[in-house]
Amino acid sequence: MRQITLDDIDHLTLGATLLGTGGGGDPYIGALMARQAIEEHGPVRVVDAAALPPDGLVAAVAIVGAPTVIIERVPAGREFAESLRALSRYLGRELVAIMPIEVGGMNTLIPVASAAELNLPLINADGMGRAFPEIEMTVFTLAGLAATPITVADEKGNLGIFETVDNKTAEVLGRTAVVQLGMANAVTQYPMTARQCAESAITGSLSYCLRLGGFLASARDGGAATALDELLDFAGGRRVFAGKVVDVDRRATDGFTRGHCDIEHFDDPTRTLRLLIQNELLVALDDGRPVVTPPDLICVLDQENAQPITTETLAYGQRVEVVALPAAPRWRRDGFLELVGPAAFGYDIDYVPFGGRN
Repeated sequence: MRQITLDDIDHLTLGATLLGTGGGGDPYIGALMARQAIEEHGPVRVVDAAALPPDGLVAAVAIVGAPTVIIERVPAGREFAESLRALSRYLGRELVAIMPIEVGGMNTLIPVASAAELNLPLINADGMGRAFPEIEMTVFTLAGLAATPITVADEKGNLGIFETVDNKTAEVLGRTAVVQLGMANAVTQYPMTARQCAESAITGSLSYCLRLGGFLASARDGGAATALDELLDFAGGRRVFAGKVVDVDRRATDGFTRGHCDIEHFDDPTRTLRLLIQNELLVALDDGRPVVTPPDLICVLDQENAQPITTETLAYGQRVEVVALPAAPRWRRDGFLELVGPAAFGYDIDYVPFGGRN
């Protein structure tokens, strides 16, 4: 993968929607921003972190906030480049490349737009291999890298820069700033060297996302069953549940979208799958029994065409299939359950190793 062109945006958007596990912001808005930036500035160069100058400065740019709010409060666009420029000024060093913090939802596409606008290469890697709701929930934290200095910028020109003693505090201060500035803002975070990125990031993320998007495009264009089976085989995923959405509780609070979604099984109406939401789909409970837990991925697909459905567009009556994908291998390190396991989100349940009932 050498560059991202206009021809790649559709597949990249589909893959990002799937890996967003329902969250990560509205990918349609991100796709519009990426298309416009590429039309104005040309294709985006894609590089491996190992190919960059080892001591060169790289950072991740993203939108932080509640996905439900982002639908109504569309980003202006300029705030993302400004947050990157502000971090560069603060550190007194020019960036050699940028990267997505997560390869899920809108935050896969915003870095594409920013890279095009600033004429910087985009690193084929990320910090999550999916979308997670909090700033500290990255493999970079597991590797001992600091999320700060962080810059937070809004569309009006307001800008804040702060440093913290740990990444959890970065989440607290960053979320507070975002809430006060309207619940959805540009954030540049995790400044590091290219060498640190190569050693700690989940590599090949954009290529993986693009490949998944290709399967989903095939499903959309007429081969739903076969393409989904191919996707699950490629990603090591599995089918979890098929049914009709019978209840959705969704609300924006404290900078997050929280709630749940209940799905009634097609073949057994007494059996219900409940999905617990905090921006992303985090836990799947089959009749109260956990069957998929973080960091593994829960994805809800339209049964007719296998297109991924985001948490903010889940609605009563939708006929859906729920699938699960394994978390990136980079997560399987000491401390990952404390950082992104069920307890990290306040759920009093044990982590369920990937596998189990189909």
